[in-house]
Amino acid sequence: MGKTDGFLLYERALPSKLKTEERIKNFEEFVDKPSEEQLNCQAARCMDCGIPFCQNGCPLGNVIPEFNDAVYQKQWEKAYHILIATNNFPEFTGRVCPAPCESACVLGINSEPITIEEIEKNIVEIAFEQGFAKPKIPQFRTGRKVAVVGSGPAGLAAAYQLNQAGYSVTVFEKDEEIGGLLRFGIPDFKLDKSIVERRVEWMREEGVEFRTSVHVGVNYSAEQLHRSFDAIVLAMGSTVPKKLRIPNSDAKGIYYAMDFLKQSNKKVSGIPFSDEEIDVKGKKVVVIGGGDTGSDCIGNSNRQGAEVIYQIYYKPMQPTTRDKTMPWPDYPALLQITSSHEEGCDRRWSVNSKEFIKDEEGNLKGVRLVEAEWTKNEDSGTWDLYTEKPNSEFVIDCDIAFIALGYTHVEHRGLVEALDIHLDPKGNLIGTNKEYKTNQTKIFSCGDARKGQSLVVWAIAEGRQCAEKVDEFLKQI
Repeated sequence: MGKTDGFLLYERALPSKLKTEERIKNFEEFVDKPSEEQLNCQAARCMDCGIPFCQNGCPLGNVIPEFNDAVYQKQWEKAYHILIATNNFPEFTGRVCPAPCESACVLGINSEPITIEEIEKNIVEIAFEQGFAKPKIPQFRTGRKVAVVGSGPAGLAAAYQLNQAGYSVTVFEKDEEIGGLLRFGIPDFKLDKSIVERRVEWMREEGVEFRTSVHVGVNYSAEQLHRSFDAIVLAMGSTVPKKLRIPNSDAKGIYYAMDFLKQSNKKVSGIPFSDEEIDVKGKKVVVIGGGDTGSDCIGNSNRQGAEVIYQIYYKPMQPTTRDKTMPWPDYPALLQITSSHEEGCDRRWSVNSKEFIKDEEGNLKGVRLVEAEWTKNEDSGTWDLYTEKPNSEFVIDCDIAFIALGYTHVEHRGLVEALDIHLDPKGNLIGTNKEYKTNQTKIFSCGDARKGQSLVVWAIAEGRQCAEKVDEFLKQI
């Protein structure tokens, strides 16, 4: 634990941020670096709670009280080694994780929780700065070869673990750069791409082979993959977007959110692209969907100079504090106000999309919406019954609409079909919770491809656990 009475002496404090009018001028990270003294004080708030529910709240099971104590004691190298024992990539989770560990913090029962995510990010960054974060070169090789298809957080975690176990690991990525969602889905202002590239270069030094622009099942056959490797891990993510089936969905100016985010990331990095340019400068933008992907579209649109941005969500506005339906230590469904929301947008709740409006040339001109009325189940906290409010239709004028409703499942065409992998009723790859095996011998699945759309921290946990099962399998053959 930290200081015995630290939680009584210090209040929760997060680092300052660049003012919104300044940070939207570029795509750079904008959170100031806290001093070591500030981090020591925040870690000192970690109390002797007896049962650290924060560890249960973390999908990786991070040993949080121990690294908080090390930070309080200014033992940065010790804190780093405690952290990386359970988390391969704290530099990612420390930036983009919604911190379910903080929601489970015991201090959060009647006060503000520990700033666990910020402490985690700075532990690893200080480790890089001071030089005690170093690549770990495996001392032996088993002679076995493992292919990992997909280089998102699940694929990278599986590759890291298997490489450290002595296997020769090749990661296949269909895009030009390694990182998957980390590289092309998350904007630079949340996760600078130099952070991803730093980790990739480190893994190369440790012995992982990365092959980019290789779309397995398209320009590299499934048969060749199966023939060349002793085990295969499918970690392609959940990439098929949910559709919005309303009239005039073919209007020019309607895009899936990830198409916009991916192209924007390429622009920032100077990577060429061949698809139609999506430029929102001076445009009226509507973002349909209330999650993180929609929020990222808002942040990108502000930086590109959109005239006005609306975000619409079909369910009611969430509460700002816990109620009886979300008791501690459950993760609470509270109103999220992201940094992108702070930068400016008009948020609308309880509205449902009815129709896109287009002009004679087929260009998007607006979205017809209707107000929704919901009945709340007071026992469960869920909004169960939905009806349209009579005479409540209205139109929002817009030039661009981004559909950010989430993703249905992994892409089936190509590799999945060629390998004849069985799917669950939702269209995800079947991989049992305990074994991560598919129906095909030596083929495993993990991450969003197996679990469905989820968090980066869950993807890392899946990759680690899948690697353990691959290791067990290879030792038996």
